[in-house]
Amino acid sequence: GRTLASVSTMYRILRAAAETPERRRQRPAQHHAIPRLSVSAPNQAWTWDITKLPTFTPRFYLNLYVILDLFSRYPIAWMISRKENAALANQMFAHALEARGIAPGQLTVHQDRGAPMIAHTYHELLDSFGVKRSHSRPRVSNDNPYSESQFKTMKYSPSYPGRFQAETDARPWVRSFMLDYENRPHEGLAYYTPADVFHGRVEAVHATRQAALDRHWLAHPDRYPKGRPIAKRPPELVSINPVAEVEIAETTELPAVAPESEIGAATAVGKVA
Repeated sequence: GRTLASVSTMYRILRAAAETPERRRQRPAQHHAIPRLSVSAPNQAWTWDITKLPTFTPRFYLNLYVILDLFSRYPIAWMISRKENAALANQMFAHALEARGIAPGQLTVHQDRGAPMIAHTYHELLDSFGVKRSHSRPRVSNDNPYSESQFKTMKYSPSYPGRFQAETDARPWVRSFMLDYENRPHEGLAYYTPADVFHGRVEAVHATRQAALDRHWLAHPDRYPKGRPIAKRPPELVSINPVAEVEIAETTELPAVAPESEIGAATAVGKVA
């Protein structure tokens, strides 16, 4: 005939006795800095990732490794493999770094936190070449936007087959796509190609475009109410997670204000002078 207390009352008594907190050991909260990269020329930063290529065999995928130059979006190196591991990534990076003649301290490599990207052997390889590392935050999908965008462009390409038989037919298709990609006008580069920007052909292409615009402007001035058109150039700075102007304003320190006595003394000296 005894009446039990309500559930809320039981929890109130448990809270008073400190019996409600988690009793299992918990990993402390992790805090990862926001990756921020800004580059003004090719071979200052590379970004890379791995994407899965479906095959006609159920639950079997090929792995496509791609390194892009951050400033120009130029494909530095790529590789297709049945496996995803750090040893293959090491081979690709060792070849790419030697082929491009990267000097110690010149390059930063940005990647997410997949197993090959955080492997000790991979870090040791980059350290041996004097390459700095940058990592995306865990469970943040837009910290490596340029690699993700390139993969989307590839898989939305009209010629993308959707599935491959094996590496033997995947490699020729990817090779053809990469050649087309590096020579395709890119909207983010003011419609210059990644090859133009990477190989330093911007000035020559800009001169050709400006000459064509000038000829059209002289022939049809009525179509240009704002005057002579100017050909655009690629952006001078390319960034990952750039600091917004609002953040800069908030973090800028205000100049220290001198004590009233010092202000008065300075004013008096000024009057004497």
